[in-house]
Amino acid sequence: MNPESSWQQELEAPTEAFFTVFTDRIAGPDGVREAVREAAKTLIPRIDWEAYQPHFPHGILGLRAVLRLRPLLEEGSFLRALATQVHMAAHEGRLPAPALAQVAAAKGSGQWRNLEAFIRSRRPALAYAETQGFELPEAGDFQRLGRLTATDMANVGHKAVLASDLADLHERLERPRATGRRLFGLAAWLAATPEDTFWARRAAKRLEDVEITVPWNSASMDGDGLAPQVRDICDLGLVALLDALTARLKSGQGAGDSLAALVLAAAEKQLDARRDLEGKTAWAFVYLASLARTRPADPRVWCQAAALVNLFPTDEPEERIRPAEGRAANADALLEAILDAEPEVAMGHASALLADGRDEEVLKNLAEASTHNDPTFNHAHQVLAVAAAADLLPCLPPFVQKALLVALAKSLANSQGSGDLGCLADHALAARG
Repeated sequence: MNPESSWQQELEAPTEAFFTVFTDRIAGPDGVREAVREAAKTLIPRIDWEAYQPHFPHGILGLRAVLRLRPLLEEGSFLRALATQVHMAAHEGRLPAPALAQVAAAKGSGQWRNLEAFIRSRRPALAYAETQGFELPEAGDFQRLGRLTATDMANVGHKAVLASDLADLHERLERPRATGRRLFGLAAWLAATPEDTFWARRAAKRLEDVEITVPWNSASMDGDGLAPQVRDICDLGLVALLDALTARLKSGQGAGDSLAALVLAAAEKQLDARRDLEGKTAWAFVYLASLARTRPADPRVWCQAAALVNLFPTDEPEERIRPAEGRAANADALLEAILDAEPEVAMGHASALLADGRDEEVLKNLAEASTHNDPTFNHAHQVLAVAAAADLLPCLPPFVQKALLVALAKSLANSQGSGDLGCLADHALAARG
């Protein structure tokens, strides 16, 4: 059996040979691209997405994150992360055979008019089928879907994130036709599931039908200027928070300062997160990164982002975790501290490296650390969070970048899980030579 057929068989029914077959399939100059294309095309129609509702499995979503981190990783680490991420996707719950046959046969006319009607009427199966009639989904199609879901925060904003991230995954895979239809279909399927516009409606009420947009510009405020906004986002109740934020947006505050305040607040929430909430809290960075990429002008979207960050608990300042003092600016020591589950020590090394101007080394070591964990253990939140940081950093002033990276060092160190799956992948990759 050739590598393509063996890989297809592993995707359909994974065995203990999964990583060995993976290493055979990625051989050659286009092997990685083709393996991921085939994985998405094969798995998307087979996963029982409805069974996960209102949650959403992150196997396919995490593929984009791993590819985004590739420039930050050594090749072996990248392949380890990719292998374990595809393995996660291949083990997510499958549709029963009759339902799978129905999905495989479904194909609509590929008309936006029909697709929008199915999304509005909450018929995900028909929405998915309609997308399979598109000849080749374009970036504009994903963007249009993102606009349709921009004010729908069901399951804390997964709909808009999925439209943005799967569009990026499609581009990274060089826009394959069949895989593109599957990716677009998954984003449309989720878009048609039950909606939640509670936060958007609360924000609209406070905007009082004033026609304003949020301009995309660079941050202009320093830490002292942003501090009141961070306190509002972290400490106020929802009503008071929306009152304060809509007043700022009405006064002309742009996206740069709004994003900076949100990231600082999300970093504080991350420092306060218990071990069992590390991944869920890190989702705020993933949502904020989608805003950094799509640049929404709708003030309701920025209000939703603030409400999302506000949702997570805040500790008293005196109880908050602090970086260990006197740590060296040593990148290897940062990675070791994360993998040894020592959050204070990891924060100390990250802070020292950042003070030394070695921000890129910190990000690379966070990316490396994220590749050592079984993504199934943490729902791929580690790779998702570090990829989000890579997207956010160019949009943030230096002091906000540092707060984000230190918070992620703590999060990764405080959420270490099993590395056994990565070891199996490493063994198979080493055997290939």
